[in-house]
Amino acid sequence: MASVRFTVTPTKAEDLPGLSDTSPDLSSRSGARVRFGSRESVNRSEPLSETSGGLTTTAGGGGGTETPEHSNTDQGEEHTHKDAVFLIFLINHVTLLCDGNSKISSVYINNSHGMDDDDFYDRNLALFEEEMDTRPKVSSLLNRLANYTNLTQGAKEHEEAESIGEKKKTGKSPQMGTFMGVYLPCLQNIFGVILFLRLTWVVGTAGVLQALCIVFICCCCTMLTAISMSAIATNGVVPAGGSYFMISRSLGPEFGGAVGLCFYLGTTFAGAMYILGAIEILLMYIAPKAAIFESKHPDGEGAAMLNNMRVYGSICLLLMSLLVFVGVKYVNKLASIFLACVIVSIISIYIGALVSAFKPPNFPVCMLGNRTINGHEIYDSQCAKTRTTSLWKQFCQGPELNSSCDEYFMTNNFSEIEGIPGLASGIISENVWSSYLSKGDVVEKGSLSSSHFSHPASTHQPYVFADITTSFTLLVGIFFPSVTGIMAGSNRSGDLKDAQRSIPIGTILAILTTSIVYLSNVILFGACIDGVVLRDKFGDSVNGNLVVGTLAWPTPWVIVIGSFFSTCGAGLQSLTGAPRLLQAIAKDNIIPFLRVFGHGKANGEPTWALLLTALIAELGILIASLDLVAPILTMFFLMCYLFVNLACALQTLLRTPNWRPRFSYYHWTLSFLGMTICLALMFISSWYYAIVAMVIAGMIYKYIEYHGAEKEWGDGIRGLSLSAARYALLRLEEGPPHTKNWRPQLLVLLKLDEDAHVKSPRLLTFASQLKAGKGLTIVGTVVSGNFLHSYGEALAAEQTLKHLMDKERVKGFCQCIVAQKPREGISHMIQSSGLGGMKPNTVVMGWPHAWRQSEDPQAWKTFINTVRVTTAAHLALLVPKNISLFPSNSEPCTEGYIDVWWIVHDGGMLMLLPFLLRQHKVWRKCGMRIFTVAQMEDNSIQMKKDLATFLYHLRIEAEVEVVEMHDSDISAYTYERTLMMEQRSQMLRQMRLSKSDREREAQLVKDRNSMLRLTSIGSDDDDDTDGGERDRAVSGGGGGSSEHHRRVQMTWTKEKTSQYRATHSGCSTPEGFRDMLSIRPDHSNVRRMHTAVKLNEVIVNKSHDARVVLLNMPGPPRNQEGDENYMEFLEVLTEGLERVLLVRGGGSEVITIYS
Repeated sequence: MASVRFTVTPTKAEDLPGLSDTSPDLSSRSGARVRFGSRESVNRSEPLSETSGGLTTTAGGGGGTETPEHSNTDQGEEHTHKDAVFLIFLINHVTLLCDGNSKISSVYINNSHGMDDDDFYDRNLALFEEEMDTRPKVSSLLNRLANYTNLTQGAKEHEEAESIGEKKKTGKSPQMGTFMGVYLPCLQNIFGVILFLRLTWVVGTAGVLQALCIVFICCCCTMLTAISMSAIATNGVVPAGGSYFMISRSLGPEFGGAVGLCFYLGTTFAGAMYILGAIEILLMYIAPKAAIFESKHPDGEGAAMLNNMRVYGSICLLLMSLLVFVGVKYVNKLASIFLACVIVSIISIYIGALVSAFKPPNFPVCMLGNRTINGHEIYDSQCAKTRTTSLWKQFCQGPELNSSCDEYFMTNNFSEIEGIPGLASGIISENVWSSYLSKGDVVEKGSLSSSHFSHPASTHQPYVFADITTSFTLLVGIFFPSVTGIMAGSNRSGDLKDAQRSIPIGTILAILTTSIVYLSNVILFGACIDGVVLRDKFGDSVNGNLVVGTLAWPTPWVIVIGSFFSTCGAGLQSLTGAPRLLQAIAKDNIIPFLRVFGHGKANGEPTWALLLTALIAELGILIASLDLVAPILTMFFLMCYLFVNLACALQTLLRTPNWRPRFSYYHWTLSFLGMTICLALMFISSWYYAIVAMVIAGMIYKYIEYHGAEKEWGDGIRGLSLSAARYALLRLEEGPPHTKNWRPQLLVLLKLDEDAHVKSPRLLTFASQLKAGKGLTIVGTVVSGNFLHSYGEALAAEQTLKHLMDKERVKGFCQCIVAQKPREGISHMIQSSGLGGMKPNTVVMGWPHAWRQSEDPQAWKTFINTVRVTTAAHLALLVPKNISLFPSNSEPCTEGYIDVWWIVHDGGMLMLLPFLLRQHKVWRKCGMRIFTVAQMEDNSIQMKKDLATFLYHLRIEAEVEVVEMHDSDISAYTYERTLMMEQRSQMLRQMRLSKSDREREAQLVKDRNSMLRLTSIGSDDDDDTDGGERDRAVSGGGGGSSEHHRRVQMTWTKEKTSQYRATHSGCSTPEGFRDMLSIRPDHSNVRRMHTAVKLNEVIVNKSHDARVVLLNMPGPPRNQEGDENYMEFLEVLTEGLERVLLVRGGGSEVITIYS
């Protein structure tokens, strides 16, 4: 390492070349300020004689647009300023002798903090070190942020607060992709019992056109719901819990609990429906002789079948529940087998349809006239009107020719038609239109001739009868369960490698696949199968074969076995998922009487929830009819889908800051359309079931809410509005807002000039761009004076603010406070603004422009005091610097970047603000770049990966760059700038003259023609405590005087002046400056200046072309004596940047990766 020696050689004015009373470079200057030389002006290799011309003085350091306060030509004041310039000249011309080392000898640094040298040299973030415990370095935090673990500071974070005390087990990282994790599970859950048992019947009854309409409406409903669900599911990390989690976190616990229970009941009844379907396949098509109850009378066959369904269904439910209780792993292992059965069955249907075009399968159907004969009743397989056939015996009372027979039988002949004419037969023309039947009607073929004898058929005769009265609305309710199951992917989000990508793609592809399968099957069924067979629900006309099985290739058993296993698998999946959903609701503790169902086995299996699920499913099995159970679960699923669409639409319209879905192909109109379709389908399929489902959901909602708003009917609409506002405010009072609901509620501090005009109206423009009309905005100002006398001024100021707010289209409130001291007024405003839960959480104020000038010495002190007050109040703070250069609302940025320099983590404000700005038309086309700083010990490559991962989970699109800041040595420029800052601050404490003092001094000089230098130590006008601070500063760094300096209030005489000069001779002559020259720069100040210089170098280098730069704002020093140095650090940090937004978090998390 290298070291730099600083040697101070000249001590007298005459010893320095070019420094004399007649020097034109110095004696002609009369300004009261010295401008710091720019970085380029310090050439570290030049000798002193070459750099001696580099001293420049101006009236202010604030940017060159300010004017000096006064230019007194009196000789006494000129002598005073010559002394100041002399001191700064000495500071600026310290000889730098570099011997190859660049470390600074500690002799020349005032290391009052006793820090280690290693610590001193290794840190590039000294400006932020005082708050590292609450605002940690980004590099130390990124890995945890990227991997979902809890954030170190702020409000209790999301699920972290809900899982306190639970031991987290380290498990394998999720590896499931889109195909295995979402697509196939959705296929398995969507395809099911209805496809195999009821779709052919729906096509035959409704006709091809209306069946296509039914399928299309149902598929549109689920597709629109899937789009809404994809938006919600990609709006953060969705833990297991599926739709319940999404709705409860989007619409609140009341809606979440109501819809969650509806979804639970729907899933439970779906399990019952699948079990009934499996039993129907077993007893009808696999083992008809296994029936326990049989009826010898035809009228009792239906009741006997229902009893068989109840017995076998209960046994099947018990076995399935035991399997689920033993272990879910067995269910998951069987799932792939069941899915394979479904896929093989569907493929066999397509192959069979194609084969039927060339070689139709042989399934003859016996017809009497145009009426269909039940194949079970033809015992001898003869479809003929002869006395020896079994059919003769069923229509006639005896085998004789003259025996009494049924009139329809006598007037019509038997015929056989092909049940499966094939794809090329043109049978679709007969199946296009609907053929709805009432209960007890005979299934007839309209194209066959028949006698006009309209004698009603008897149930004792061997016809195929309709078992229920059908209608379009009934078929919608029965078919809809076959499109449910779209939530399977979101339920597995915890197992997915990239849930935010997999869930939308997998779910939507699964819906597209199943929709194409359903629509194509409707057409194939209509084109290949005769209408009477289609309308024959149980396949009686084709000898008891499963109707869809008659089309399958190579044998109907492919479909029979496949559909049996698929329905068993779907039932197991329902019995597995429903208890977990109930357990999630119970663990949230939003419904107290369900709390017991949150417990389970040691491994977390929901035992009690499984028991309740089995009991509810048993209720569905006791209903025993698939056609009656299907509309029930249709209601519950439609209710759930309705609220998923509502949640997405509301989030989109409210534009909450946390609403940033990675899935972008959604719109609130689509969500409302999906919601409307859901509502319409509920009432179309069964209006009384719809009302019952809504009543159940409403009762659950009110139970969870428990307390309603007290009604107040004083003044019509206004009374209701007041009641709603009061109720909402009281609800807000219940606790701090959740991280997801956090949005900046602004308190904008504006300053008025003497004419009551706003000094920085662009502050309000910036606030309007940040808010975009959402949330709370309070615009405040402070009027100096006494409230009793300044009430009129306060009203005028309020009107000015309102006018400006209207001009900038800012929706909000204005507040004007009258106070003796501006800083006290600002403090009161920050403490008292807002009402209840509607309080500002973010303060916006302007940068004190030209703060180095002495016209308003309190400007920067008020600024720092406000920073301290906002920190103490745990509010966020935004300080736009160079606010006049920010774009107006009519100047949209057509390109460029919003650059974020994320140095320390203080709640995530830096991530949220660019997102909010880009919602406004002015910033919409700007890209976003995020820079963070890596130290020597950090792995910058890993940091970049972690930051990219974190942004991905936040759903924020941005370019990422990690800037490496190596441990560099303190530059000569940094040392010189620090030294100049400290000496200048000390001199200005002694030389800051109040306006009245300077006028008094000038008048005294004029009256007395005095040649003596008259010194008056000015004091701050509006804060008593400043006097003590100033006295301490002066006594510590001035001439060594122990007495407190005070303002001169008497008339001066020559004797008094001589006496005062003798007492205060320490700073009156050039020799007196030796003490000030001996002051070494403070160790911590050098380090802070080094941080500011180095950060500014990299920021200017990377972001010189940015539209705006967002930057962490360092906190003010704990020791208030360094306040002016703090302002200087901020100036150095933001030097060379056109637009800067300094951001300081409020100490709570404002952004989250969770949904």
